[in-house]
Amino acid sequence: MTEHTEAPAVDAGGIRDVVSVRLPAVSAYLSVLRTATAGLAARLDFTLDEIEDLRIAVDEACAMLLTQAVPGTDLTAEFELTGQEMRVRVEVSTVGSSPPKRDEFAWMVLTALADDVDAVTDSPDRMAIVLRKRRGAARPA
Repeated sequence: MTEHTEAPAVDAGGIRDVVSVRLPAVSAYLSVLRTATAGLAARLDFTLDEIEDLRIAVDEACAMLLTQAVPGTDLTAEFELTGQEMRVRVEVSTVGSSPPKRDEFAWMVLTALADDVDAVTDSPDRMAIVLRKRRGAARPA
């Protein structure tokens, strides 16, 4: 497992940090990512409910990606903290995989827990899910 933190930069909202974590694409390591998610969200003063929502969303996104990950490769997670928002991009190496279906239950869970969710396939052998969560954002009833 490796971790990299870029030098802090400041935007109009105050804070802007980027933290990258790389770990084996195996579900046994997801607890490390959940803990990192909670710690970084707490740094932005997210409420306990927002932190738990984000932890569950990151865990669910990773679980979706791990089913398509090439064995023996890494899962990378990039956390971007800006003012009142956290952007999380989790990514794995794949072989000919298709993006997650947006009408499946797991995708619905993601969209209920995060403010914005997107699946990204920048190349045929990489798949990513990007989540955004804003502090204090009202969720639809």
